[in-house]
Amino acid sequence: MQAVSFNVTIPGYLLGKGLGKLTESAVFGGLSGLRYGNITEPSLPADDWVRLEILKAGICGSDVGTLTFKTSPAMEPFSSFPAVLGHEILARVIEVGGAVRSVEPGQRVAVSPVISCKMRGFRAEEECPSCSTGWPATCEQAGEQGRILVGDEPLLRGMTVGYHGSLPGGWAERMIAHETQLFPVNDSLNDRTAALIEPLAVGMHAALGSRPFGSGPALIIGSGPIALGAIWSLRAAGYQGEIIAQIKRAHEAEIALSLGASDVVSPGDEARQAIVNTGASGYMPILGNEVYAGGGFPLILDCVGSRQTIEQALRFAAPRGRIVMLGCAAEIRKIDLTFMWARELDVRGYVCYGIEEWRGERKHTFQITHDMLVETGAPVQNMVTHVYPLAQYQQALSTAATRSKTGSIKVLLDPTAR
Repeated sequence: MQAVSFNVTIPGYLLGKGLGKLTESAVFGGLSGLRYGNITEPSLPADDWVRLEILKAGICGSDVGTLTFKTSPAMEPFSSFPAVLGHEILARVIEVGGAVRSVEPGQRVAVSPVISCKMRGFRAEEECPSCSTGWPATCEQAGEQGRILVGDEPLLRGMTVGYHGSLPGGWAERMIAHETQLFPVNDSLNDRTAALIEPLAVGMHAALGSRPFGSGPALIIGSGPIALGAIWSLRAAGYQGEIIAQIKRAHEAEIALSLGASDVVSPGDEARQAIVNTGASGYMPILGNEVYAGGGFPLILDCVGSRQTIEQALRFAAPRGRIVMLGCAAEIRKIDLTFMWARELDVRGYVCYGIEEWRGERKHTFQITHDMLVETGAPVQNMVTHVYPLAQYQQALSTAATRSKTGSIKVLLDPTAR
């Protein structure tokens, strides 16, 4: 089958870091570790696995960060390469193992990319605390080989499909998945909407984790799919307070408002006015940026994770406010954490999804996200700005990586297109 795979090597790293700013060939092209071509399709490892035809697969900021070597090496022990990339996946079931009961051939499914202890072949009594309580995104055996065999080899280490040497991700024509990864998609959701379930579930997990909600206001920093999805997720989860979205571009602002933002502001003077409007007063220290006292935002979601946005969140938060980290913050130099302790802030990170408490039941974040998309009918598909055939992956990656030039928000690959 045709697939886009990526391998991490020392020469590739040096080329990418050294030449990546000069030529895209060093990160997306012939000089990079990316390859497009035919790969061996794995067989089903056990009778509770399925085979899928990929319908749509998203390009995530973490994919671009991996290819451009801008992510932290801290998570490297929990991945394996070479790997077929792609963890935002909409697929159709084409083959099921004999023990599969929850899906059947022909169904569209959203695919959770997280790899659990059960998928690794461990018995129930051997599962780690995270997996046994419904949170495999923090699987404590992700750095170990699994017991199950894929082909003739043990399942390699890794946290998610898309960065895994044994299990191909969504940038391919087909893939295999465990039954527990699959969530059937209602016919009322079009492919573009359904392809967004994975990134929307990231925001939904953070929104549900931020309950009980106060009266607000809340500040969302960022204008990519995670930030826009977080706006919708807060509303879908029941937040009724004011939501201020800090957005850079006009078309992103329109989508933010359509998904539930009360107002949009640009970084800089408009953002400053937004915190002043909460009752804050500004003060200039002898050195550094303006700081504030009084007012502030009780809830801030930083969906960027840069030094500038983290420092803004710390300065803009109300005393004892909560800052939610959704921007995959990594190695950051010279960051001032003063207000973390000076304002007694609760800074919390969220990764992926799992089993949540929702409307008196325990449900997976994917299922909640899916059900609320059906219930709200929100126009989230407007976040999809570009769709490319799989063979045009280089152009797709370039489009995703140069948002200010291309206006891209979410770029999808369509392996069924020719």
